[in-house]
Parts: sequence; C-alpha cells; structure tokens
Amino acid sequence: MTPTPVADVRDARIAAAGATLVDGLTLTVGAGERWGIVGPSGAGKSLTAAAVAALLPPGTTAAGSIRVDGTELVGASASACAAVRGRGVALVAQDSAVALHPLLTVGRQLAGPLRRHQGLDRAAARARVPALLAEVDLPAEVARARPAQLSGGQRQRVALAGALACRPRLLVADEPTAALDPPVARALLDRLDRSLTATGTALLLVTHDLGVLAAVCEQVVVLAGGRVVESGPVRTVLAAPAHEVTRALVDAAALSVPEVTA
Repeated sequence: MTPTPVADVRDARIAAAGATLVDGLTLTVGAGERWGIVGPSGAGKSLTAAAVAALLPPGTTAAGSIRVDGTELVGASASACAAVRGRGVALVAQDSAVALHPLLTVGRQLAGPLRRHQGLDRAAARARVPALLAEVDLPAEVARARPAQLSGGQRQRVALAGALACRPRLLVADEPTAALDPPVARALLDRLDRSLTATGTALLLVTHDLGVLAAVCEQVVVLAGGRVVESGPVRTVLAAPAHEVTRALVDAAALSVPEVTA
C-alpha cells in the first residue's frame, strides 16, 4: 500500500480580491522529504506556504485540492484546519514576531501547543518545556524570558521549538533565516537539519537563497507569476536549469551555490 503523502497539492488555485495569485499548483511531499520553493518576488511562494499550513490570510480563497496529512483543506471549516495544525503541519514564519506573543513568557508559549494538540495538563506541558528548548540549543532559563528579551536568532529557535513541539508530519518554513545575520542563520539551519532528522518531519521551505536550498532540500519547485515553471531534484535543477526564470535565479546567486555541479 502506497503511504499517504504528508502534503498532496493538485491543480491548486489561490485568489484574492478577484485576482488569481497562484494557479495550477501541483506538488507532492512524502514522509521525511525536504522540498524547497523558490522564485522571484511576487511569485506566490509565501501564499503557497500559507495554504499548505492551513493559514491562508482573510479574504484569500483556494480551489483545486490541498490535502495535508490526509485532510482536504480546500473548503474545510476553520475547526478542521485548526485540527490539522500542530500534529499534521506547523509553520515557522520569517518574522518570529508573527509566532510569538510579546507579552507572554517563552515557557507559556511553548506549553500552549502541547496543551491544545496533545491534551497535556498545565503541569505536564510546563515540564516538557526545558526539553523543547534543549532541542534547539537554548538553556532552560529562556523559558522565563519574554520575546523582547531575546535576540533574533533566539526568537527563531523558540519559534522552531514551538513548531516541532507536537512532532508534526510536515514543517512549513517561510524564509526562516531571512532576517538573521549569516552566522546566526547557519546555526539555525544546522539546528533545523538535526531536528528534522531526529523527528522524521518533512519540510516545505520557502527561500530566496539558493545556497540554503542546496544545503537543506532535496527537491525544488520554481514559481513565477503564480505558476510552477520548473521542478525536480535540487542539484539537477540548479546545475542545469531549463527555464529562464531558474537560470536568472542561478546566475544571480552564483556565489551562493558553488557546490552545485553538473
């Protein structure tokens, strides 16, 4: 029996204010696979990530089929989408301020998903927090801090810990290192790689950095104008891009991907 993909997107269309922003999107992410989405600004990358994470913004609609962990999200109720998040799919956003409440301690915020999605009581959820912080190389005392007391890199690690707390089948990461300095970004990517390997979680990564793509992902989808223009194994696509958009991205980032060879 063929395993159910963690994400199965078929001819998906995403629209807002009467305009189609993503059209004809098809991709299938299997268990433990690592996919990247790249493309120029306005290509529809973040909208695609939001749709797969069951977090499309208000006023945005989807058609076609977007199935995550076996659940159809197109036309699903808010409660059905919420039920998929946590264990089925989790999101790490580009800006940790989106994921972290500025007035709540880190410990309280990490305990929240455990209570919502795993049914733990308050004491049991709090007891798990130090282990979650250790998984992203943060000390237990960070649990007492509020987001403003942490560096950008620390906040992104907390966001990653929260996203992986319930061991989702799929992690959607939308430019998670874009706001970080290069050394901090590399450290976060190393931690992300180790966490995915340890948990067996699949990845859908939106990135503008082809060096990050080559280091983290196995498969890639290239978007332009809201449509897929190329897809395939990362090293094959970057070594011999077939579409002009992909060629332009590779040419612009030549220094970022020196390890990619034909």
